[in-house]
Amino acid sequence: MNVADHPVFQSLVPVFLLIGAGVLAGRRGWVGAGAIKELSNLVFLLLIPALLFRTMSQVRLGSLDWRPIAAYFSAVLPWFALQIVWRGFTSRGIVLALGGTFSNLVMIGIALVGLAYGQPGLVTLLTLIAVHALILLTAASVALELADARQRAGTQALDCRRLWRATWSAVRSSVIHPIPLPIACGLLWGASGLALPSVVDRPLHLLGQAFGPLALVLVGISLAHTPLRGRWREALGVALAKNVAVPVLVGLSAWAWGLRGLPLTVLVVAAAVPVGANVFLFAQRYHVAQAEVTAATAVSTALSVVTLSVAMLVMGALTA
Repeated sequence: MNVADHPVFQSLVPVFLLIGAGVLAGRRGWVGAGAIKELSNLVFLLLIPALLFRTMSQVRLGSLDWRPIAAYFSAVLPWFALQIVWRGFTSRGIVLALGGTFSNLVMIGIALVGLAYGQPGLVTLLTLIAVHALILLTAASVALELADARQRAGTQALDCRRLWRATWSAVRSSVIHPIPLPIACGLLWGASGLALPSVVDRPLHLLGQAFGPLALVLVGISLAHTPLRGRWREALGVALAKNVAVPVLVGLSAWAWGLRGLPLTVLVVAAAVPVGANVFLFAQRYHVAQAEVTAATAVSTALSVVTLSVAMLVMGALTA
């Protein structure tokens, strides 16, 4: 088979060309740093919900396989805890551990899986996305609050009310959010047995088509405004933990759970995508490791050109 005709090449090259186009736009000043927030709002508040709702409205709850969720978190939660032990139970260590665990399933994962594996692959991925942030960000919030209380233990005891508020805030933010809500609404619509009217389905389809290219260009624009100087060593450590260790662990876990074929492949590819942007929000909120997380996100995205290619090639060979 010609290399240019290989499915991995056909799927990955458009993804990284669009990211590269975003980097060019950012470097040339066509899109400034100030516009990133507005573009992110467009993607997250309009395009993503349209895509998620329409995709999941075509799925029947009874046909969903929930083993991918169990397999994924059986791997990533222990890995998250192990990194905390290794880096130290501090706010900084926890944020960096989250960086080595949390995948960019939305901005990169959806576009890549959609291109490579189509609608069946997206259903598996969106089932995971529905609880991904809820579980990992809640675990990170609890750990960060406990670490903060431990650091303040010399002056005051653990504030249970503050811990509860932080946990509730993480749960609420993860549920009342433009990602899980349209997934849940789409599943409910699918359970009703009704088809979407064409006058509604067509605009949703067009909005969903716009999501992939714009999201990937936005990733590139963000990278163009990311400083890397002086942060390479730590950033590379986080990127390797995320891009290499997580897909290996998830693949082994999924295999142990009895997953084969497309669900196994989608889980490994999802685990191999770069560090997700939510990690920076935690670094910003707790005022720790902001420069390191920003650099790690950029290095992880660049490194994924290689690691994602390897993951997709290996899974293609194993499931052929």
